[in-house]
Amino acid sequence: MSALYIDADACPVKAEAERVATRHRMRMFVVSNGGLRPSQNPLVETVIVSEGPDVADMWIAERCGPGDVVVTGDIPLASKCIAAGAAVLRHNGERFTEANIGQQLAMRDLMADLRAANPLNQGGGGKGFTKADRSRFLNALEREIRQAKG
Repeated sequence: MSALYIDADACPVKAEAERVATRHRMRMFVVSNGGLRPSQNPLVETVIVSEGPDVADMWIAERCGPGDVVVTGDIPLASKCIAAGAAVLRHNGERFTEANIGQQLAMRDLMADLRAANPLNQGGGGKGFTKADRSRFLNALEREIRQAKG
């Protein structure tokens, strides 16, 4: 049976993912370091991992596989999940794939190097999350779950 894994720290679409998973009667794991209110939904399991870098990511990567869907903005986690055979979506509905993950990792590393080389750059954080992003996510998640269910 397929499962939906949510990298829940800073995830803006937990409620939307829960609605879609419930509609499809799909088990959902919401994984974080804490600070989340557990869902009362019997299909949703809140997993609180110990503090530490990438502990939630490791929990998801060790369990996901073919037929599963993972929602994350973390590119290294996405790479591990793709290697395990899972479908992976960003919060805005963009799909990580075998064809684009290498470029995504390289761009992430390049941007980290550029930020490190310029100590005066305070960074800007990136663009805000929009209604269009939420809508794209819902459509993409619906498509991935239907595909996973075969």
